Order: sequence, then structure tokens, then C-alpha cells
Amino acid sequence: MTDQLTICPQERPSAPPMARRTARPTFRGNRVTLRAPRAQDVAGRFALGNSPEINRMFGADPAQTRALTPEAAEAWVEAQMAAPLAWIIEVDGRLLGAVRLHSLNHADHNGQLAVGILDPDKLDQGLGTEAMRLLLAHAFGALALHRLSLRVLAFNARAIASYHKLGFVQEGRARQAALIAGVWHDDLIMGLLATEFVS
Repeated sequence: MTDQLTICPQERPSAPPMARRTARPTFRGNRVTLRAPRAQDVAGRFALGNSPEINRMFGADPAQTRALTPEAAEAWVEAQMAAPLAWIIEVDGRLLGAVRLHSLNHADHNGQLAVGILDPDKLDQGLGTEAMRLLLAHAFGALALHRLSLRVLAFNARAIASYHKLGFVQEGRARQAALIAGVWHDDLIMGLLATEFVS
């Protein structure tokens, strides 16, 4: 979740409102709140630690998972703060992860999306789907994006099911794109148009 926002240097005059927006509004769903990251989130991130199961879904070797240090927790929060379109996922006042829009192309009104729930006990509860739905409504509404895409490991059935619920379709497969614990895995490329979003 540390990608920096990149902007395509070639813009047409009809750049969408995202080019002019700097504030991060707060979004509230039935259970999930998306809010701007803040320095106080370091304690919340540190409390979540590092989960081998979640690290594997992010493409890391679970056997290489190390205990999260305070410095790493601080670096994670700083990365969210530095990304202009990153939000903290909060449930019942507790930090659970982050969701982010990145690699925006103003000329073509598109970008990419990433999401991470960092508490393994909160998986399979629809919280990630709700967080994504909140952000997608903003992306296709106020930010006037036309298309969003993402990459997901082909074995991550939980995430793929969530993306399908939101309307994402598989557009391609990057074969043997990730080497995890000595085994090659495919990435799926999924995309969503504003007209396909299941709000």
C-alpha cells in the first residue's frame, strides 16, 4: 500500500475535478468509515502487526514474515499520508487497513485501485467490499473517473469474489508474474467502468 500517486504529464483541457481537489473527505457506510490518515494511526497500525496469511495475499513469502516494528508502522502511516488519494479503513473506531486510488491519468479519466484489510480476524465479513464501494462512489462521482483497474493474485479467491460483487470483470492474466516462496503465480487484471459500478 505504498505506491505514490503518479500523474500522466500529458493533459487535455477537460481534466476532471480530481486535478483540483486536495482535501480528503470522510465517507461513512453501514459499518465502515474511510477517513484521512493521521499521525496517531501509528499505534493502530502497530497493534495489527504482520499476518503471514495477509502478506501472502499481497505477494510476499509468508515464511519470511517478521514482527512489525514501531518504525515500520510509522513508515506505513507516512506512506498513506503522502498518497493524496489514500484513506484509512476504520470500523468501530479501529484502524483495519487502507484503500487508495493511484496512477491517475487525467487525460483518459482512469486510474488504479488498491485495498488492504490488515486484520485476519476481520476478513470474510464484507468490510473490504464496503470500503471499496465507498471509494468507488467517490471515484466515479466527484472525481469523474471513467475507468479503474487493479491486479490481484489468481489464488486470492476472497478478493476476486469481492471485486466481482462490485462489478469488476477480468480483462487479462499476467502469467507467472509473482514468485512467492519459490512458486510462480499468475496475476489477474480486472477493470471496472463507471457505467458498470454496482453501487
